Amino acid sequence: MTTASVKKTGYSWRVVDIVVAALIAIAGGVIFWAWSQGASLITPATAVYPPLSGLYAGGWMIPAVLGMLVIRKPGAALFCEAVAATGELIMGSQYGTTVLISGIVQGLGAEIVFAAFAYKKFNLPVSLLAGAAAGLFCGLNDSFAPWGWNIAYGAGDKLAYIIFCAISGAIIAGALSWVATRGLAKTGVLSSFASRKAGDEPAFS
Repeated sequence: MTTASVKKTGYSWRVVDIVVAALIAIAGGVIFWAWSQGASLITPATAVYPPLSGLYAGGWMIPAVLGMLVIRKPGAALFCEAVAATGELIMGSQYGTTVLISGIVQGLGAEIVFAAFAYKKFNLPVSLLAGAAAGLFCGLNDSFAPWGWNIAYGAGDKLAYIIFCAISGAIIAGALSWVATRGLAKTGVLSSFASRKAGDEPAFS
């Protein structure tokens, strides 16, 4: 088998990859729906300064980072995030069909970061960057797309919201997904994946 063939096989999706990615996405859809319902809990804070709602956004980006950290194949972040968003839409999202667009945009943000490292780096810094990128794309989508819910914000408030989204994405989606992947690896459930040794991987390798 040639080197090119090995690389191609390593990046090819197996049936188990698709099944587990789908399970992560389905679980993500439930998280999305629950996270959306819980948005009312931050009303007191957002009443004081609306852009603070960006700090809550990270929960909607978990499938993108977690999916890639587990599957470690091109397209995993985008696939998991888009399917999770579809699941929320089917369950009845208060944000309507725009939730699907948001899922695709956020998944793309995370995907770009992992692609920039040639899908070979899955440490804590890269996970944080992926989460932050998903948050950045979320903030830009919400602030400048025609369907963006805070498109009426002033320039300063939009910038603050985008920064808050990136911070939330890094911490909630990036850091928590990295910790979760390490925990799953230690249980042995990831034995069929490249992430099976995640529990012993250095945080900053």
